Amino acid sequence: MYDEILLPMDGSSEAEAAVVRALDLARIGDATVHILYVVDTSPEPPGLGSSARDELRNYSERRGRDMTQQVQKRADESGIAAVRTVSEGIPHRVITKYIEANDIDLVMMGTHGEAGRGEFLTGRATERVVALSDVPVMSVRVAPDVTVPTEGYAMYDDVVVATDGSDAAERAAEHGLGIAERYGADVHVVYVIDTTTYGLGDAPRSIVGLLKQGGQNAITDIETTARDRNLPVTTTVLRGVPEDEILSYADGVDADVITLGTRGRSAGPEHLLGSTTARLVGRSDIPVFTTS
Repeated sequence: MYDEILLPMDGSSEAEAAVVRALDLARIGDATVHILYVVDTSPEPPGLGSSARDELRNYSERRGRDMTQQVQKRADESGIAAVRTVSEGIPHRVITKYIEANDIDLVMMGTHGEAGRGEFLTGRATERVVALSDVPVMSVRVAPDVTVPTEGYAMYDDVVVATDGSDAAERAAEHGLGIAERYGADVHVVYVIDTTTYGLGDAPRSIVGLLKQGGQNAITDIETTARDRNLPVTTTVLRGVPEDEILSYADGVDADVITLGTRGRSAGPEHLLGSTTARLVGRSDIPVFTTS
């Protein structure tokens, strides 16, 4: 399913959760894990002299070497092929270049990092990678009260496939079904009629009916594919604010991952990352798998 998995590291709990998931996917798919740490060369806090800047970057480089070595050791102990790299630059730029140069077909990364400086620390790097990457990205955010798993067996029991009928959503659904096949998971397909876009409070019943039918058509195609693969599947059409409804639905079925496209039908060309996707990546306490 995935041959080359990129794992950007920053030492956060989110990154640790991504480590477990990346190693497990590599284990069941016989993939290679690329462990990448980026020494962030974004502008340092004002007032630092050149020696202080050098010391800060040297510390970051040493830390990166230690972390990548630790993950590689875990991979080696599990019989998983792994390579590690410590590089300098703007995190999202280094990551996207690495994807292209190494034929990466999945990125697994945390949505927030440790308190401090740098793009990882605000989540901007993850959002930019999600928006710019031509390959799928699984974003992992860990809530303060969630324990990071130590192994990935039976990691995905329920997969939520969110669709809006767009090409990107269909491609994301294919990955969601693939994950379900690998882990023997149940599939839950959801379509949300966006009330913020259509102003349904004043819409005639005929318009609402058309929107419902469009949603039903979108989920039926995915449902048929899931059943053809002998996957347990349920479907639903909801109304409301998409990210709210998807998160509530995922919580209700105790989902382990949400899949969706990076750009929906309402995303204009000026928005690389659809607003629903951006909000889900930032808010979801379970992994969000996106593809363009």
